[in-house]
Amino acid sequence: MTRRLFGTDGIRGPVGTFPLDRATVVTLGSALGTTLAAGRDQPLVVLGGDTRESTPELCRWLATGLLSSGCEIHYAGTVPTPAVAFVTRELGAACGVAVSASHNPMPDNGVKLIDGDGFKWTPEAESALEKRLHAGAALESQDASIEPDASLIEGYIGYLATSLPSERPLAGLTVVLDCANGAAAPYAPALFERLGAEVTVLCAEPDGANINQGCGSTHPQAMAAAVASGPAVLGIAFDGDADRALFADETGTVRDGDATLYLWGRALAERGDLDGGAIVATSMSNLGLEVALRDAGIEVVRCDVGDRVVVDTMRRRGLVLGGEQSGHIVELGLSTTGDGMLTAIQLAHIVHESGLSLSELLSELPRFPQTLQNIRVRSKPDLLSLPSVAKAAAEVERQLGDRGRLVLRYSGTEPLARVMIEGPDQETIERLAGQLLEAIGSEIGMR
Repeated sequence: MTRRLFGTDGIRGPVGTFPLDRATVVTLGSALGTTLAAGRDQPLVVLGGDTRESTPELCRWLATGLLSSGCEIHYAGTVPTPAVAFVTRELGAACGVAVSASHNPMPDNGVKLIDGDGFKWTPEAESALEKRLHAGAALESQDASIEPDASLIEGYIGYLATSLPSERPLAGLTVVLDCANGAAAPYAPALFERLGAEVTVLCAEPDGANINQGCGSTHPQAMAAAVASGPAVLGIAFDGDADRALFADETGTVRDGDATLYLWGRALAERGDLDGGAIVATSMSNLGLEVALRDAGIEVVRCDVGDRVVVDTMRRRGLVLGGEQSGHIVELGLSTTGDGMLTAIQLAHIVHESGLSLSELLSELPRFPQTLQNIRVRSKPDLLSLPSVAKAAAEVERQLGDRGRLVLRYSGTEPLARVMIEGPDQETIERLAGQLLEAIGSEIGMR
């Protein structure tokens, strides 16, 4: 049986083993180059990645395959994933390749493909590329030598800076930035200072192994504590490739992507820029977001989990704003992908311009009791095809009735099953989630 390469967000896994072994990655580069070369001479590919120690090597392996297929490569070195999308679009390149495992810890890494318009490749395009790869022969060649072109990032940073309406629009704002020891580290502090903010920087000393390690958007506690201790009034935590951002208010309370969608959606609506009068959120977003935006005359369109699904839903519905609780937010008027630094400066500007604190701005955003719990699994069959899981899920839904909702799903990037429950009170939903986790563990739990 042919093994799959692509998941819900590109390829991910431990480096050195399939699908991120040298032979597979070089062949992937070759198959990608051959695909891009159809109907054009020497297609241009933009290549860059995060701060993992394996990223330069994976880039060399990809470049080896791409060059063998006649591609021209512009290598950006260490850059956020949204910067790869921006440069790809600006240069009119055939494709962008971002080497990153996003929020995953070391030793994982990954490969994300971006089309010439700056959007992530479709599942259909990835599937066709997989078939070409499996049909191709492994290349026996020396690794390519590539040198990063630091100028490629300059246009992206300049674009972010000019996405706000004046030269120093954040003057007087004090913020804490947690750069996750990732791709935001070389750029986010300087960007905020350029915009006038006073910045305290955390976790901006990547050593190749410490990306996402107890920091960033998956571990925002230190950032939140730093804000609570003063003098900063806002905290921001990025993930490893800076395509998402979470916030902390002046009290040190962490605010997720639902809060960002609420504030950004209302700001766009007040300016008359919220096309369709609606935003897109996933099945995981809290019901409170739906209630609060409905009261503001804004509809919430729900879709499945995954930033690619969010963007596809936005484009089909003609909407401009969408995102996930994880902090992966897309505003199609400004970007084609989730962009943590763009999200960070836009929300910081909304807060700063309002003259209110983040907690005050979010006072009318209720949060229904919600729990999201994970369990490691050894396989990923349809969860409701497992008898004990189906029985437990039916009992949970019976107890919730019309007072809550249940979402069962797998992580698209890790061996995890996720249980999300909203309900009448925290104690009840925690108990119900525990019952489901026990059922899942008995069937497919990691031993």
